[in-house]
Amino acid sequence: MKNSKTVLVAPLNWGLGHATRCIPLIRGLIAENFTPIIGSDGVALQLLQKEFPDLETITLPDYQIEYAKKGKNFKLKMLKDSPKMLKAIAEEKKIVKKLVKKRDFCGIISDNRLGVYSKKVPSVFITHQLNVLSGATTWFSSKLHQIIIKKFDECWVPDVAGKPNLSGKLGHLKKSSLPLKYIGPLSRLQAKEMPIVYDLMVILSGPEPQRTMLEEKLFEEVKHFEGKVLFVRGKIEAKQEHFQFLNCEVFNFMQSDELEKAFNESAFVLSRSGYTTVMDLAKLNKKAFFIPTPGQFEQEYLAKRLQKQKLVPTATQDDFSIDQLARVEEFEGLSQFNYEEDYKALFHLFQGE
Repeated sequence: MKNSKTVLVAPLNWGLGHATRCIPLIRGLIAENFTPIIGSDGVALQLLQKEFPDLETITLPDYQIEYAKKGKNFKLKMLKDSPKMLKAIAEEKKIVKKLVKKRDFCGIISDNRLGVYSKKVPSVFITHQLNVLSGATTWFSSKLHQIIIKKFDECWVPDVAGKPNLSGKLGHLKKSSLPLKYIGPLSRLQAKEMPIVYDLMVILSGPEPQRTMLEEKLFEEVKHFEGKVLFVRGKIEAKQEHFQFLNCEVFNFMQSDELEKAFNESAFVLSRSGYTTVMDLAKLNKKAFFIPTPGQFEQEYLAKRLQKQKLVPTATQDDFSIDQLARVEEFEGLSQFNYEEDYKALFHLFQGE
């Protein structure tokens, strides 16, 4: 039986989704008397430092992931960036090895950080992408990812195992020898009965330059929107900024409690179709409109799948115009599966009994 209760939680810094979906897990660890230490870099680390100012944090190497300006160059850019990424993974392996020697960890939770695991400490990998969609190379990218997952003791999938589910073929394999655990959708937010203050909430996130490109387009488009708009730019900065732009109230970022209130006070949401956003909107029973990141196969797949299921309409970044938001009326919106998380059982792995 291990005496230590220290768990390293390390989300990938790629947009904000990996960091935000670790928030309920970090809260769960604290509630079960574990001591989480947060390891990440960039905006993901800044976001978690703002959410948990009392927790110890460790800066891990930057994967230096940037998106291509044109969606069709997405794969090429990722390939070109892969040496930088492999270098960062090798570096983080060294850091984790040293940390494990020096500190008494009882567990490691890595959200898509490929080098954060140890043979000496129960290590968990979190992903909703058992299949990594990459067009013609999907088979290869999925195999590669599955080889990495096998290095971990458990793989936690933030979804339900059966149907209906949120991730579709991303998070479900026909047959698998992976140590999978479906832990239910992860969201830091709760649905609350609140009066509607905003007719539309726009929330942006994701790596540059695509985040800025969509922001510029939407600032133009919302000029033609009848109604009150809340615009969250998804830029994590030292201090929160807030200004008025025509019919928009604009914030650079919001922390969880403010964001929860804003979501609940908004009639519907316009955002990227990242998986964390999908989980949040399902938890909040919200109607939405999705603009997937150009060239990001996973977001394009999720947006198309949800549109086909008559849940959420979608448009490409190039084709989107504000009048398309009228389509939201014809769609059901996302809703939550009744899934009660049992963190006590989930964290049993770290108790070393």
